[in-house]
Amino acid sequence: MSKPYEVAVQEVQPLSVLATDGTVVNAEAMPNLSDEQLKELMRRMVFTRTWDQRAVNLTRQGRLGFYAPVSGQEASMVGSEFALNKDDFICPGYRDMPQIVWHGLPMYQAFLYSRGHQHGGQIPEGVNVLMPQIIIGAQILHAMGVAMAFKKKGEKRVAITYTGDGGSSEGDFYEGLNFAGAFKLPAIFVVQNNGYAITTPFSKQTGAMSVAHKAVAAGIKGVQVDGMDVLAVVKAVQDAAERGRNGEGATLIEAITYRFLPHSMSGDDPSKYRTKEETAEWEQKDPLHRFREFLVKKGLWSEEEEAAVVEDAKNTVTEQIKKAEQTEKMTVPGLIDSMFETTPKHLEEQKADYLA
Repeated sequence: MSKPYEVAVQEVQPLSVLATDGTVVNAEAMPNLSDEQLKELMRRMVFTRTWDQRAVNLTRQGRLGFYAPVSGQEASMVGSEFALNKDDFICPGYRDMPQIVWHGLPMYQAFLYSRGHQHGGQIPEGVNVLMPQIIIGAQILHAMGVAMAFKKKGEKRVAITYTGDGGSSEGDFYEGLNFAGAFKLPAIFVVQNNGYAITTPFSKQTGAMSVAHKAVAAGIKGVQVDGMDVLAVVKAVQDAAERGRNGEGATLIEAITYRFLPHSMSGDDPSKYRTKEETAEWEQKDPLHRFREFLVKKGLWSEEEEAAVVEDAKNTVTEQIKKAEQTEKMTVPGLIDSMFETTPKHLEEQKADYLA
């Protein structure tokens, strides 16, 4: 018998719908998607993989600034955004460019953000995203606040936020979950557990059985999902969003995934802390391969269709980086003027001093 202060905690098993060869292993968890929606999911994942490959090259050419690769995490990123409504709000971390672009942010503005340009942070009207947060975990508090606003207004909307396994070690993570649990907020906290917080393996991040277990202390629902299985991710986020809209509170989703490339293009060398065998094992779970096999078996995907998506992605990235590069260069006076609708007197004085 357990002691009075002990809490019995069971192990969790990741929610999966597809095996690595694309066969269905959990028909009951299959999300209700039309054939066209299934194809659109694949199109977005292929597009995102191609965009990521081009972005890595653009960074090496000096045409982008900070960039965090996403290859390997397309299922958790594309699938989670696909499960949302456009009026739901995304509070991303710095690796979460795909979610906010698919949610409506023009790609050239994502490139401007990477280049440190002020206009990269000017979100178009009606696009319900914040710019990616560099401070680890800070976006979790932002999502908590957005979700509180939705609850106060009685709106059937949810706020979703993302961090990595390293972010789950931050104080902001625990504060956000605790607040969301206390006030039963319509929030979804997605931890993309890609195995490493830069170089620190997950085994050194926590003594907990999983990130999903941390929901217990916050009084919210915790779910672990196979983050390489796009259909499982869609299902988990659809369910979490429904709970949030119905006033049933927040959900913590731990997506078990893997980044194939470095943590960022700013000097990280994953060969220093990951083995070739480990990477090869995860490559067998590639989310694109798994979902491609599923669609091919259903007669919904072909090599020709995929090649067309790859070409479209390459052309789009080329157009969008040119647009970013042709954007008016930043100036100090322009930066000051962009901060407020009416520039305060003290900033006008600073601008005048600069121009003097």
